Amino acid sequence: MSGYNWLSAQWRKGLKADNVRLAWRDIGNGWRGRELWVTIGLHDLRQRYRRSMLGPFWITISMGIMVSALGLLYGKIFGMDLEVYLPYLACGFVTWAFISGLILDGCKSFIDSERMIRQMAVPLSTFVYQVVWINLLVFAHNIWIFVLIAIIFGVNPGWNALLALPAIALLSLNGVALGIFLSLLSARFRDIPLIVASVVQVMFFITPVIWKPDMLPGRALVLHLNPFYHLVEIFRGPLLGHVPTAENWLAVVLVTLVSWVLAMTFYTVYRWRIAYWV
Repeated sequence: MSGYNWLSAQWRKGLKADNVRLAWRDIGNGWRGRELWVTIGLHDLRQRYRRSMLGPFWITISMGIMVSALGLLYGKIFGMDLEVYLPYLACGFVTWAFISGLILDGCKSFIDSERMIRQMAVPLSTFVYQVVWINLLVFAHNIWIFVLIAIIFGVNPGWNALLALPAIALLSLNGVALGIFLSLLSARFRDIPLIVASVVQVMFFITPVIWKPDMLPGRALVLHLNPFYHLVEIFRGPLLGHVPTAENWLAVVLVTLVSWVLAMTFYTVYRWRIAYWV
């Protein structure tokens, strides 16, 4: 049997209906056992700032310093009014930190939980939910930077701000899917986190986070084909008082569907091997 035929046979065997049901059951049981990953996530965050006076609020302080420094620097470079640029930068930077955290930390969901995977009979998705939960907690600290800047500069998004709620839900759904997919690949190939980190770093510079879309001539291709732009814009837009375009929402929904198809396909076939790979 050729290598291709063997691989094809393995995939057909792995994608049997029973295995698909088991994979989805793992996702469902992980969600129902949220008391465990919520508790572990809170404990992990506390441990990062153990014995510090301000605790997790150092997250907010460090992010606030970064946003202020970048705002003052790039505001001068771009010749933009800080009343317009700083809220834009703050919201975009905080959103980017959340998205990149989901991706980069998601790569290590299974690797960092090696001992628990081998010692505890819990759904493997528990450790992906834990990563998403921790990043939501960090995001909840960081978003106050934008709130403070919005108050200072009189940014009033109005009722459009409510659109940020489905946006954060979609970003979290993508975080779970990408966490499953990337952490599985990372458990098998330890170069994956390094590759992903390099890609995310490059995408930061070609995504309008510190620059605005209208600054780039002939920007259509860069923006429309960049999924990170749409992921950032569906959250940043409502908080700045703008309604994201239908293209933004459709692009994010499409990214979400593709992420879940990839995640569940690989999870169904290779889930049982994760304990051996880590």
